[in-house]
Amino acid sequence: MIGKLNGRIDYRAADHLLIDVRGVGYIVYCSDRTMAALPGVGEAVSLYTDLVVREDLMQLYGFLSLVEKEWHRLLCSVQGVGAKVSLAILGALGPDGVSRAIALGDWGAVKAAKGVGPKTAQRIVLDLKDKAPGVMAMGGTVTEAMDGPVAEVVEPADPAPAPIRAPKPGAGAASAGALSALSNLGYGPSEAASAVAEAAANLPDADEAELIRAALKLLAPKG
Repeated sequence: MIGKLNGRIDYRAADHLLIDVRGVGYIVYCSDRTMAALPGVGEAVSLYTDLVVREDLMQLYGFLSLVEKEWHRLLCSVQGVGAKVSLAILGALGPDGVSRAIALGDWGAVKAAKGVGPKTAQRIVLDLKDKAPGVMAMGGTVTEAMDGPVAEVVEPADPAPAPIRAPKPGAGAASAGALSALSNLGYGPSEAASAVAEAAANLPDADEAELIRAALKLLAPKG
């Protein structure tokens, strides 16, 4: 299984790129959002990958974070959802957006992705709602590998490569921290995930402490 690639981009197409890893070229398919975040041809890149092997197909899919990769795996586990639909959803919403939509049961947001009908969107939310807390909890650690010391592609015969671009920690880390805090306070995974997701949707730039306060207000008894 190929789980991660570090290399140089040889060429880019609309939905895939060729990564040269020490002389071996790997064709990797990515969502529109991931493709837009990648560097240009000739630059270094690092992607988590998922390899799909069938009798008539062997294809690699690339992701900027483990959260994105995990959502891809879970989305593809839903009946009627293949890699193309999964990438369309991740491209439209991003991994944090998928986490919020699933946690809140917002199938309308999922339906906004190209090629996703209402029945499929509802099935995705229903099948994966209980998985959202676990994936959201990954948000605090997913950037560690990509955001640690600058990685290099080791090619002794060539000049030193450019640093690999790594995504900056985003809302996922704050949501993961808030989810952990609520769990420590005794809230169940599903209710904590829903509250954090709603707070994050209302306060997209909030840090962890702000998300905790907002989520606690949402969880407070009404009336």
